[in-house]
Formats: sequence, C-alpha cells, structure tokens
Amino acid sequence: MKRMLFNATQPEELRVAIVDGQKLIDLDIETAGKEQCKSNIYKAVITRIEPSLEACFVEYGGNRHGFLPLKEVSPQFYQPGCGSRPSIKEA
Repeated sequence: MKRMLFNATQPEELRVAIVDGQKLIDLDIETAGKEQCKSNIYKAVITRIEPSLEACFVEYGGNRHGFLPLKEVSPQFYQPGCGSRPSIKEA
C-alpha cells in the first residue's frame, strides 16, 4: 500500500516521502530560502550504497550529499545485455 509521509516539524524545511510498504519510492526535501538543485545534471561520486532504499548517496561538490534512487538512472546507462533495471546490488 502506497503512503505519502510529510515531515514539517521544522519551519524552514518540508520533507515528503512516498513509500510502498517498507520501500521508499520518492523523497523530496524543500528548504525555505534555498534554491533547489533538482532536475539539474551533475558529475558526482558515489559515497554510499543503501540496498534497502535501492539508492545511493553521492557527493557532487555541494555542501551536502545528494540522494540518487536507482529508478532515476536512465536505462541507457545499464550494462549491455541487461534488459531490465538491475538491482542496486548488481549496479
């Protein structure tokens, strides 16, 4: 069952997560007075892989680490011969 979770305990930050059971589907964080970096293209280094989230944390030169869900990676970057999206452990 999909659920949308909101965390607005801090006045300067709003966090919204979409989960399906125990699996994180999407996460958005909005900070008041801070420009969003979402939808831009960055060169980054993977710093940590989190299999339970099917995602990794990346360092892209900002003050904070980024979060990259595997579902956001374009299929053109999958290994040749892999017809479907691999699991994060295979990537």
